[in-house]
Amino acid sequence: MKSIQNEVQSRRTFAIISHPDAGKTTLTEKLLLFGGAIRDAGTVKARKTGKYATSDWMEIEKQRGISVTSSVMQFDYDGFRVNILDTPGHQDFSEDTYRTLMAVDSAVMIVDSAKGIEDQTIKLFKVCKMRGIPIFTFINKMDRQGKAPLELLAELEEVLGIESYPMNWPIGMGKDFVGIYDRFNNRIEQFKTEDDRFLPLNEEGGLAIDHELNTSPLYEQTLEEIMLLSEAGNEFSKERIAAGQLTPVFFGSALTAFGVQTFLDAYLKFAPQPQPRKSTEGEIDPFSNDFSGFIFKIQANMNPKHRDRIAFLRICSGKFERGMNVNLSRTGKPINLSSSTQFLADDRATVNEAVSGDIIGLYDTGNYQIGDTITTSKDLFQFERLPQFTPELFVRVTAKNVMKQKHFHKGIHQLVQEGAIQLFKTVRMEEYILGAVGQLQFEVFEHRMRNEYNVEVVMERLGNKIARWVESDNVDENLHSSRSVLVKDRYEKYAFLFENEFALRWFSEKNPDVKLYNPMDLR
Repeated sequence: MKSIQNEVQSRRTFAIISHPDAGKTTLTEKLLLFGGAIRDAGTVKARKTGKYATSDWMEIEKQRGISVTSSVMQFDYDGFRVNILDTPGHQDFSEDTYRTLMAVDSAVMIVDSAKGIEDQTIKLFKVCKMRGIPIFTFINKMDRQGKAPLELLAELEEVLGIESYPMNWPIGMGKDFVGIYDRFNNRIEQFKTEDDRFLPLNEEGGLAIDHELNTSPLYEQTLEEIMLLSEAGNEFSKERIAAGQLTPVFFGSALTAFGVQTFLDAYLKFAPQPQPRKSTEGEIDPFSNDFSGFIFKIQANMNPKHRDRIAFLRICSGKFERGMNVNLSRTGKPINLSSSTQFLADDRATVNEAVSGDIIGLYDTGNYQIGDTITTSKDLFQFERLPQFTPELFVRVTAKNVMKQKHFHKGIHQLVQEGAIQLFKTVRMEEYILGAVGQLQFEVFEHRMRNEYNVEVVMERLGNKIARWVESDNVDENLHSSRSVLVKDRYEKYAFLFENEFALRWFSEKNPDVKLYNPMDLR
């Protein structure tokens, strides 16, 4: 039986980040396949066959073929327990992704070989860089025509500002894709062949056996590029990988599962085990005896039949045991953790024990908020704040059928607690206003209200507004106007929704005693 220390050391918890359509969910599926967690990988594109990606469990994701919520999946492989957090690639759901990145110890960045580094990848990379998260790069779709590998490496360094070390190198691409030259394992892995999939290399780096590749111009070109990498490329450094300064690069094809297992084996060798976490009491050691963790996500209706809510908890120290008593730091109240679960997308199993690095789900009856810390420690410390985005788009929302008010209020409050949209009420009329970072969030809200709560909603677009919160708990409600709408958020905090920058400046000049702030500035 493993000791708790060995259990913690065997954990690898990472998020997959990329621009939409780079192959993020497909790679997740193949990793689950190699981990034995699933028998048949569904692809995002396979909607006509009714076979969907395991990590895309929400109905709207199956219809659109995109991920709009973070999924958590766990499997055992080669003595490791792997926790994968598959995040939304769509920019409208950046906030969910940013919070998820707070719960991982490393990140896997997928790059489309044809498109190179794209906008959303840049944004997510910056978050990882800011937190010093080690990043492993998988350059996908090598079985399609794309940019030259050397050009892709140059993009990593010039666009993202991170040095790279290719762990393997492609032999050809597109229709001419032959396989990869595996620098790390000193072998060639052939594409689309059952016999002699791996060919050994000799000490000089050439093929150790007679093979038709020896006479291939593509192979000759690969050897020249390998020599260039050896002479002019970056040196391999485990320490620099751990510090997030050097990214190991792997080439492959997630759709055909080529290069995925080679990537997984190397990732597990060099990815960090659970790391210490910052808190108001200093760094919390993952090997500490006191149990602690934080809620980074809340999801309603993962099982629509039961109308349940799951709070996703990243365990940061100690050992979780089902039925244990903990303290909720925000309120100081004790909570019994009697109902807990582990995930394979929407498939769940009760978990009795878990350790640092694991992600578990706690059934929530309204106790938790995103960012909450729970611990068995008598010192009610808090882990570092999770990012909260300031919404930019706003709609006024009402129930189409006034007889459905009860379902409307229940649905809106449960979905708002997930954190993708923010809820405000006007101070005069108490009308509901929703705020979001992107338009797609409103579409998902409307879809889920109709499908999960049986409520049709009417949304009146208010357009772009500038939201600023008020530091004081007392505000003169006469300051409300059409250009500076006074509202309260769901925590009863006052905020103004300004028509534009001019309206914000004018208000600040006329009312210097009203101190305004942007939550983004507090990060």
